[in-house]
Amino acid sequence: MENKENTTNDGHAHGHDHGAHAEISHVEKPGYYEILEISIRELMIEKKLIGPDEVRRQIEVLDSRSPALGAKLVARAWTDPEFKKRLLENGNAAAEELGITIYDDTAFTVMENTDSVHHIIVCTLCSCYPRAVLGLPPDWYKSKEYRSRAVREPRAVLMEFGTNIPLETEIHVNDSTANQRYMVLPLRPAGTDGFSMEQLEKLVTRDTMIGVSIPRLTD
Repeated sequence: MENKENTTNDGHAHGHDHGAHAEISHVEKPGYYEILEISIRELMIEKKLIGPDEVRRQIEVLDSRSPALGAKLVARAWTDPEFKKRLLENGNAAAEELGITIYDDTAFTVMENTDSVHHIIVCTLCSCYPRAVLGLPPDWYKSKEYRSRAVREPRAVLMEFGTNIPLETEIHVNDSTANQRYMVLPLRPAGTDGFSMEQLEKLVTRDTMIGVSIPRLTD
């Protein structure tokens, strides 16, 4: 799907503090794929193909990941043009440079926001998400409403997050898959030339790396 309002990168094989908007919520019961995952996991444990300790260790890996890792990538890209080039060309390799492993062997692609293009991330089929660099996805990201509306009316969804994108700026919707995960490299805010890496990282939130918000200077 591609037009000036909405360009989608898809081929499905299978981050703002959002307290101000109540339109997108996650109140649905466990879906087919979630129930299937639980059933297969329990069956594999019962058949001794995997053990509870292996499941626990993987959960610990997931719990150790947070948006702070993605923020390090963004801040480094803002301050190091050569790293930014490598990050946009090969997200997996660039993340490894900072000691961040993409443990699930998915392709990790970083999409750069510019004055003319704004990227937003979604998974239209389920909840594929760059967990290796952002941690667990928020509930609203997994909701059917966000997954469908982000594609149909991305500008309206962004406005509900308090993000107003100029009409002359194209919005590209990037549809994650089981093998392909996306992250947004947001625009660096003006007036941050003298900021340290730590200060820059604090400007980068989970939602800015999903694309539903933009980094803002605080008072």
